[in-house]
Amino acid sequence: MEDFFCFTLSNLEARIGALGKEKYRARQLFRWVYKLGNLNFNEMTNIPKGLRTVFSEMFSLGPMPITGEFPSGDGSVKLAFTARDGETIESVIMPEKNRMTLCVSTQIGCRMGCKFCVTGKIGFRRNLGAGEIVGQLISAREYLKRKNESPVTNLVFMGMGEPLDNSENVMAALDILKDPNGLDLSYRKITLSSVGLIDGLTMLDAKSAVIAISLNAADDDTRSMLMPINRLYPIEKIMDFVRNFKGTKRTRITFEYILIKGINDSPEDARHLADLLKDVKCKINLIPYNPSPYTDFERPDREVVDRFHQYLLDRYFTVIIRDSRGQDVSAACGQLGMNYLNSDPSNSVNSHNKRPLFPEVTA
Repeated sequence: MEDFFCFTLSNLEARIGALGKEKYRARQLFRWVYKLGNLNFNEMTNIPKGLRTVFSEMFSLGPMPITGEFPSGDGSVKLAFTARDGETIESVIMPEKNRMTLCVSTQIGCRMGCKFCVTGKIGFRRNLGAGEIVGQLISAREYLKRKNESPVTNLVFMGMGEPLDNSENVMAALDILKDPNGLDLSYRKITLSSVGLIDGLTMLDAKSAVIAISLNAADDDTRSMLMPINRLYPIEKIMDFVRNFKGTKRTRITFEYILIKGINDSPEDARHLADLLKDVKCKINLIPYNPSPYTDFERPDREVVDRFHQYLLDRYFTVIIRDSRGQDVSAACGQLGMNYLNSDPSNSVNSHNKRPLFPEVTA
């Protein structure tokens, strides 16, 4: 039985057409499953009963089981799903005033090795399939229905893993999420965050998603220390991509900057960042570091964060302080996947799973 949620509409049309059936049935299925939220083939009344039986034997519509629910004091909830192979996938639901945001994962573990990120400590286990990426939204949607909560309105690809290290499945997932026959999410409601894999970024256009680049330093020495990938894709290459990106008049690249005490939070660091971005149409998200037992980094004092923020405002940047949600349940930025480390007494995962994507940049 095939996972329905891994099919783009065009792939589903081809799959159904191969059976000798009308391709428009694929659009009907998309509407029932995604638009109407119906996961029961028997209730899809505009499809002949015999064909419903065929589809029920072909496709699985079961959402990924939720095996962990961790509510935070700030209203967010970390959900743990169990994949078919037994691996754990984590997402975070973040209620806000006028929207409900879901932070989704794209890999189990990560190959980028960023020093401040717990997920990177796991090493790389595997990519998530398109169905597992979309499936996080479907399972979260069913969870919110049971809780009589508002549905998901926004998605951020900021969970476990580097989305553009899994570009084929991520692009297929975006296709499914935005399809007007299905979930019909606007690209403006989807944010994709990357460490700056240029080959992957060049696959995106202005209507793929809102692009966020995890920058975290304005000089190569500091960024390479924090993010080994910078040795392959240094700041100059990232800025070349941003300046040449073909967007609309409204398009702004978002730069994420995690503020780490004594590393990148000084007035000089703020000046370097402002100078780097002075001619770039962008937004800046400042993220005070979220401490974990698996790193030695510390969160800056609030007055340091406010001073950094004010300097950028005085230089006329669009900049906000993004206080991460769910810190008390290890759901904040950079903390997902801690269960893998907590369950291993040596604080490491099987060494054969730690396969670096770029051996020459791994510290």
